[in-house]
Amino acid sequence: MRLCLLPFLLLLPATSWAETTLRPADSARLDNLDAAFGNAVMQALAASEAKDVTALTRALSGEPQVAFSADLQGDWSCRTIKLGGISPLVVYSPFKCRFTATDRGFAFEKLTGSQLTRGEITLRDGRAVYAGVGYVNGETAPDYADLPEDFSSGGKVQSDVAVFQRISSTRARLLFPLPAVESDFDILELTR
Repeated sequence: MRLCLLPFLLLLPATSWAETTLRPADSARLDNLDAAFGNAVMQALAASEAKDVTALTRALSGEPQVAFSADLQGDWSCRTIKLGGISPLVVYSPFKCRFTATDRGFAFEKLTGSQLTRGEITLRDGRAVYAGVGYVNGETAPDYADLPEDFSSGGKVQSDVAVFQRISSTRARLLFPLPAVESDFDILELTR
């Protein structure tokens, strides 16, 4: 996959290779993505309505493609799907999200809804990783790099990490293992 990304990466300035260091707890969450996903999906499938399982299946369908391309930039519709934890499966209505090209990858922001997130997607060890800050609408969220190393959640602000997968020019998803609040695994389904 790295060879497919080479043409895009060559267009980025030399500073693109610098990246924000992930906090140790967030690195551990990413390391446990597969286990967290498996446990959350088992909870979701064991006790959920058929229409919600259909939405989950649609969000997870499709083979990931090259993560970064020019057609990623711009406004997208995004829908949060929460698995495990407080409820087995919750599928929210769509909101608005935006990707903006940066010198390191893409900035990402969920623009509407009561729970927002903003941060950056960069390449790390062969995959596209989102490092950002989730926050309650109305709060002022710091940049991810400004969070204390031992910070988890202040109730209204939390660190967010996810693996980004682009499925096509009109579909993508962010996979959040072990989010700090409410659920065991979140999927942010992106369409346009």
